[in-house]
Amino acid sequence: MPSVSEVAEGDRLPELSIPVTRADLVRYAGASGDFNPIHWNERFASEVGLPDVIAHGMLTMALAGRLVTEWTGDPGAVLHYGARFTRPVVVPDDGVGALIEVSGKVAATNEDGTVKVSITTRSAGQGVLGGASATVRLPQ
Repeated sequence: MPSVSEVAEGDRLPELSIPVTRADLVRYAGASGDFNPIHWNERFASEVGLPDVIAHGMLTMALAGRLVTEWTGDPGAVLHYGARFTRPVVVPDDGVGALIEVSGKVAATNEDGTVKVSITTRSAGQGVLGGASATVRLPQ
């Protein structure tokens, strides 16, 4: 885990590329209890105006949060994490699925030992989470 003295505003976190397949959606639905057919039924997704089956928003947010937990090495260091869902992650049934690309940078370091990280999350070249940020406590 980096210490507060080792980070500065503007520092970039190591980027993540996370594949998401239809099998991942099934596992997440089972774990979360969210069996909304937009996450598994192409016909239903199309009928409600979606281009295809989409990933659960909370799954997308959780996967993006890995950027911060892997950087700190301690999920308990995360004090706050938030984002808005701005665009769905479309997961085609092609054996490959979708790729979620996550990057971040240190937006602020605070005297109390906390660090704010701004997070950018993209899939198919488009942003999928808006205003995503996390506040973490790092050792002095």
